Amino acid sequence: MNKKVAHLTSVHARSDIRIFLKECSSLSKEKYDVCLIVADGLGDEIKNGVKIYDVGLPKNRFERIIKTTRQIFKKAIDIDVDLYHFHDPEMIGVGLKLKNKGKKVIFDSHEDFASDLLTKSYIPIFVRYPASFVFKIYNYFVCKKFDTIVAATPAIAAIYDKIGCETVVINNYPIIEELSISKVEKERIACFVGAQTPIRGVAELVKAIELVENATLYLAGPIVNQEFKFELQSMPGWSKVVDLGIIQRDEVANILAKSSVGLVTYLPAPNHTDSQPNKLFEYMSAGLPVVASNFNLWKEIIEDNYCGVCVNPSDPNDIAKAITYIFNNKEQAGIMGKNGKISVLEKYNWGIEEEKLIKLYKGLLA
Repeated sequence: MNKKVAHLTSVHARSDIRIFLKECSSLSKEKYDVCLIVADGLGDEIKNGVKIYDVGLPKNRFERIIKTTRQIFKKAIDIDVDLYHFHDPEMIGVGLKLKNKGKKVIFDSHEDFASDLLTKSYIPIFVRYPASFVFKIYNYFVCKKFDTIVAATPAIAAIYDKIGCETVVINNYPIIEELSISKVEKERIACFVGAQTPIRGVAELVKAIELVENATLYLAGPIVNQEFKFELQSMPGWSKVVDLGIIQRDEVANILAKSSVGLVTYLPAPNHTDSQPNKLFEYMSAGLPVVASNFNLWKEIIEDNYCGVCVNPSDPNDIAKAITYIFNNKEQAGIMGKNGKISVLEKYNWGIEEEKLIKLYKGLLA
């Protein structure tokens, strides 16, 4: 009989790339009986062989943290699987309850949450540092109780290694060829794919595109709130923006195919400088030159592989110069795009990470 496993999330979408498209789908392909419990109000379904259970969409953040996590725990107990794999820091209490019932439990840490708290605009500034400190202490004492911490980057893994947790790095690298479309005419388009927030430097991108001749900026993803949207729309550069909103993966592939450069110019923040943003590697996988923040880790990836240009993310002029260079130097842009794609094929791809995930599950469920 196939081993039954469940992934749990109170925050992420059922179509989340890391959780559903990569981890759950890979486990299903490996003949595990996979369930995914979400809270989005879209109902139950089966997709890619994964049974998706919906506990309902919470009305607000407070209800999600208090009520939704309880509902997910109840559903997790009802389906009674061999291993539980949860994805949100607010679900740590659920993970502990499952451990107390003798279950095998994995915590998948997508980010350094203690550092991330310092950048949350919805938390008053005077509360952020105490909250971050309290979470670090809480993390220290409880996370060692889980069977494994799956870390999305080596930097996150180092945090948990230091406190004595069993830790495995499973990088959020792209699925080979998922976003590749060949023989599409390139246009003077720069694209940014992902949630649009101030800390991700989207305002600086809008200012930068104003400075680039005959250029268009494609934004694909949700804008974090109406106030920020109004701020972006008030900028002169907005006239050169195509705001696509939330689009499907095949549409993302089409956008990357006709774009000439992919942008990932996050502003400096504790949770950015050591991150490995999925979009960076997705751009590379599609053969797209990148313009990225000049963080040391990102420079190492981009400059060592000669697949793009690193810039000061706070300086729209610097960003504009890099975009213009790639637009106006097609031969070099082609070399950068080819180098990025080769790098993904050789080392930055989900196939390698998938093997690590399957090895982890086989070890825990032996």
